[in-house]
This record gives sequence, structure tokens and C-alpha cells, in this order.
Amino acid sequence: MAGLEVLYTCVADSITCPQDAVVCFVHWEMIQSGFRCVGSGDVPRSSDKKSELLPADWSRSKELYSLRYKASGDTQLLLKAIAVDSTLIFNLMNSSTQQVSDLTVNISDHVNSDQLRTFDSVFKDADSLSEKVRTQLLPPQDRPTGLSAEKTRRREEEEEEQRRRREDSDPLRIPSRHARQPHRPDPMVPPFAAGGADLDPFGSRGGGGMIVDPLRSGYPRSGFDPSSGIPDILPPGAVPPGARFDPFGPIGRHRPGPDPDHMPPPGYDDMFM
Repeated sequence: MAGLEVLYTCVADSITCPQDAVVCFVHWEMIQSGFRCVGSGDVPRSSDKKSELLPADWSRSKELYSLRYKASGDTQLLLKAIAVDSTLIFNLMNSSTQQVSDLTVNISDHVNSDQLRTFDSVFKDADSLSEKVRTQLLPPQDRPTGLSAEKTRRREEEEEEQRRRREDSDPLRIPSRHARQPHRPDPMVPPFAAGGADLDPFGSRGGGGMIVDPLRSGYPRSGFDPSSGIPDILPPGAVPPGARFDPFGPIGRHRPGPDPDHMPPPGYDDMFM
């Protein structure tokens, strides 16, 4: 823990009890995390100045310690430590967001009370204490506080807006927020339910596309069945049974005319008459 020994040596004359050593340790963890101490007490002073050192009166009270810190911006943090029996309760409050974090330290677990003047042996299990301070007391490093948090939020919003503009300006991309859902046919409806009768040559779906079907007009039908064929016109089976059939001419071999067995009328000399 580089730097802690120098700090401890500088304030050794002020360390007279085990809780002083713990406060000194926590102060150095604050410095390592980028904060600087600006003074003691709860109220800011005109003489406040950022420093890695502890203020001259930091250990005046052995029951209540109060130190103020600043980050790189204008955010201020107030650190308080209250001695209760053999424990030291830390409270760190962000003055801008009013966020508070707490840490309780069992002094005898981390400080040798009879080695306060010897830095090499004063702390016990320093790595464990450092881990507790960083995870339970100090603000997370990935979530800046105060103005730095506001700047980070604005930067993220600007980056998101620029990304959306790039996506919207891409002629080969359809933005997802404007995309339409493709039409999916109802699986319960037959594929030719609409207009299917026009595609059914056998008329099994109830009529075709004709407005008036001569074979399904509702009027009585003659006994004519096109599937049996039309002499000299359609052979039997040319029209499937039940299929719609539109007659394309008079049914019969010849046009109606005089019986060839009759005598021609007087003066008849035109066979095409």
C-alpha cells in the first residue's frame, strides 16, 4: 500500500489510540480513490484547500471524527466516524445526492493497540480492511457523482442520438421502429377462400366468377348433360362431370330448317335460302 507509510509517519504524533489508526487508514483509501481532503468539521471554510494530508485538528475528538472531501468536480463528501465500544462506525454522505454509505469496523481485528508507533506492525489484515472500505464505504468508481454524473448522462444521450441519425440516414436499412409486421394468413382459413371459386374449374366451391351461371341460375335445368358429349361437336368425357359448361352454340348437328323430306316451295331455286 504505497503512500500509507508516508502518511502514517507524518501524522504519527496525532495517533494516540487504535481508532486514530483506523481513521488514518480509511483516509488514505479515500485519497487512493481520487478524493482530496479539504478540512475537518461539517461546515466548509474559506481556508479549505485540497490536500492528501489530514488536517491539523483531525484527531482532536476521539469519539467523533468529521472530515470533508472533494472529488475532481464540485462534489463534496462528508466522512464521519463514531467510536462505539470496540467498534468504529463510518458514515460517508454525498452532499449533492444525499447518498449515504456505512461501514462498521471492529478495531481489534485490524489494529494492534500496543504497536501504534510502529507502522510495520500496527495494522492487522490490512488487505481485508481495504476491501471493506472500497466495497462498502466508498462510492463506486463506475458511477461518478454530482456534475460528472450529469456530464456522463448528457454524453450518453448525445451518442445515442448520433447513432440513431446514422441508422436513419442509411438508405439500405429500414429502422425497426418504422418496420411493419408482415401479413400472415390465418392458418384456419383455406388458401383459396377468397376468389377460390374462380380458380376451381369443377365448381366444387359453389359457383364461379360469372354473375349468371347458366347451369346454376336457380331455374329448372333441362336434362342436358355436357359430360355425355355433344354429337359431332364434343366427344363423351370432354367435359368432366359436374364441371361448369358454357354452351358455345346451339346444341344439335344442324340449324333448324325445313325438313329435307318436304317439297321445296314454288319457285325455290336457291339452296342457300
